[in-house]
Amino acid sequence: MKRPSNAPLRPVINLGQSRPVATPIHPSVVYASEDLNALDEIYFGQAEGYTYSREGHPNAQQLAQMIDEMEGAEGGIITGSGMSAVLLAVLSCAASGDHVLGGDQLYGRSLRMMSDELPRLGIAAEVVDTTDSAQVEAALKPNTKAILLEVVSNPTLRIADMEGIYALEKARGIKVIVDNTFTTPAAYQPLQVGADLVVHSVTKLLAGHSDAMLGYVAAGDPALNDEMRVRAITWGLTGSPFDCWLAERGALSFGLRYAATTQNAQRLATALSDHPSVAQVLYPSRQDHPQADRARRLLGDKGGNMVSFRLNADARDPANTFVRALDAVPCAPTLGDIGTTLSHPATSSHRALTSEARAALGMGEGFFRVSVGIEPIESLVDVFTNALDQIQD
Repeated sequence: MKRPSNAPLRPVINLGQSRPVATPIHPSVVYASEDLNALDEIYFGQAEGYTYSREGHPNAQQLAQMIDEMEGAEGGIITGSGMSAVLLAVLSCAASGDHVLGGDQLYGRSLRMMSDELPRLGIAAEVVDTTDSAQVEAALKPNTKAILLEVVSNPTLRIADMEGIYALEKARGIKVIVDNTFTTPAAYQPLQVGADLVVHSVTKLLAGHSDAMLGYVAAGDPALNDEMRVRAITWGLTGSPFDCWLAERGALSFGLRYAATTQNAQRLATALSDHPSVAQVLYPSRQDHPQADRARRLLGDKGGNMVSFRLNADARDPANTFVRALDAVPCAPTLGDIGTTLSHPATSSHRALTSEARAALGMGEGFFRVSVGIEPIESLVDVFTNALDQIQD
């Protein structure tokens, strides 16, 4: 595999004696071949070229190569959204009659996929606490084919027992699929430490500007990548050239943005923890994180850009008061933007769960998730402090 890199270089496109500094957009849906033999050579992999954009296009190929370099992968596939990448990964590891496990705090739509969609396809699916590999082992069945999890869970930032789960994978021959959207390859590279597949919502930190919707999936096994590529083409999961172009432009600054937002997140987490309206702050590199030692082993000091916290008042009215007072920060169901955004899981990503199920996972009305951006941290702290002060009044 290629050596992982957190700072992708701009791909080189040669046009005779010159080359463009900015990658061109290639919007063409179809590509012509010189003759039938040339078309055969493209389809058989004997020559480079394109045929129909659903089967691949230059912008998707370049973006995939950039993320491959970051993840230490080869042959990654760009899809139209993060969820299409998740589904492609899972359905390439399991079929009717199989069993799949998922982390109990996966992204909300991933949980919906587990509870509603996989069973319709004859795939038994259940969720388990992936912070405890003993619970994962107890949930395994003879027909378990895959485990889908996040190293840092969305949105409660719990840290999965990756060492224990990788040990189960090796002993049982089960595929481990890691959604690396939260963690990013700057902090964790799943394929380098034992995972079988890595998935991204490129929409988030990798693209970074809330203007492109794409996904990415790669397997360590080249044969599985080939199978997924065929399925992606058949199912029409291809991302558009324009979105790929936007995401490539964003990915060029990913390393800088990750460093800046991580530093900001650390300082915001400290400020939130000092405020009397806040009951708990969750941030992976803090000493008071429930899995602080594990976070340090897996991530080092790279806590990432996500901070979650609970208000003392776990009710809708004070939560609304806080959101209205935080008018400088959009309350939006997304993350990874260059600017800071606030999310309320109970009414967005995890609204499909019952209130009892959300409470069991620690996502009450007073629970918020912050995707920290690159704003001047002093201003950001002031904005949050002033909004929290309104709850006190």
